[in-house]
Amino acid sequence: MIDWFRRSGADGAAPDVVEIAGRTLPLAIRRHARATRLTMRLAPDGSEVRITLPRWGRTEDALLFAAARTRWLEGQLAALPRRAPPGPGGTLTHRGQALRIEWDSCHPRAPSLGDGCVHVGGPESAVAARLQRWLEAEALRLCAGDLAHYCARAGVPVPALRLSRAQRRWGSCSSGGAVRINWRLVQAPDAVRRSVVAHEVAHLVHFDHSPAFHALLARLFEGDLAAADRWLRREGRGLYAAFG
Repeated sequence: MIDWFRRSGADGAAPDVVEIAGRTLPLAIRRHARATRLTMRLAPDGSEVRITLPRWGRTEDALLFAAARTRWLEGQLAALPRRAPPGPGGTLTHRGQALRIEWDSCHPRAPSLGDGCVHVGGPESAVAARLQRWLEAEALRLCAGDLAHYCARAGVPVPALRLSRAQRRWGSCSSGGAVRINWRLVQAPDAVRRSVVAHEVAHLVHFDHSPAFHALLARLFEGDLAAADRWLRREGRGLYAAFG
């Protein structure tokens, strides 16, 4: 249960740490111009509790909101997927598809796609690490193509692309124009990954979440943004299960 909100600042100005079922988690309170009510969710990896409130919302309201939803937060923590590194005979998710892991020490060490499976060789103890490196390379290849596509649609130069191992964000765009995409999105369906890349490209033009930003994003992304967002909210935590 939530036991207490602790103050981390030296002056005790703002409580930002919450105790949930014996775990200490940051309580991230964000105000959003488009928000009309309080909303709360757990970060995909369970690393923080996120509360969004309207511009006019009070921090005290956010704290009471979290305290009133103790059981929900405990349930969300309990529902987090347990880490299960992929190994021989198991499965690996790639672009929304579950692939069987076909390991044989005689196979080439570099993973390769087969019919509903991924072949990998070398020492069995290194299978998980080798598969992660392969997924990261796949993520970089796919996201580079996505980035070039949406930059062309937006009429902006293609910026530097980096993969992120962030525990709390799917993508980011720096003020200098560099784009970072969470490599774990290579496990998601293509439309979900592409929606995140399109989002960051829209930030290259509008470095905010203004109506102009949302209008541009809607023009850039050819799929269903709402459906992609729902998928991430529903399934995003599972993308952390295999490799943490």
